[in-house]
Amino acid sequence: MNAIDSQAAGAPVGWRGRSWLTAIGVGLLLGFLLAAWLPPDPRGFGTHQRLGLPPCTMKMLFNRPCPGCGMTTCFAHFVRGQFGDAARANPAGLLIAVSCAGLIPWCWASAATGRLLGIGDPWPPLAVLLASWGLVGLLVWIVRWWA
Repeated sequence: MNAIDSQAAGAPVGWRGRSWLTAIGVGLLLGFLLAAWLPPDPRGFGTHQRLGLPPCTMKMLFNRPCPGCGMTTCFAHFVRGQFGDAARANPAGLLIAVSCAGLIPWCWASAATGRLLGIGDPWPPLAVLLASWGLVGLLVWIVRWWA
């Protein structure tokens, strides 16, 4: 089997990798279920306070949003199919929500087959995913800070 065929088939994972993939999929699903349980705050931020968490410290101190402001609200809108409201709450959160929704079946399918579907080396795609989340989050934060 050549390198291209190996990557198409996906890198093999052992029982630990399969366990991690299953757990990650379950964790992501539980996050979406929690978001479905939480009614989104109409302000576009603050939904996390319904979990007993405090208000955003940065918003209280500087009257400016932190990079994560609106993230929980975004997920609460996303699970309800309210994608426009989700984007207004936090556009970076919408990117993360879409990515995580796609990761659930990928994790479980990879765990079931014992191979990382379509991925030969997991580190470059993981780096791209995390970097895209971080860059979009940073851009959103900069725009919101100066808006």
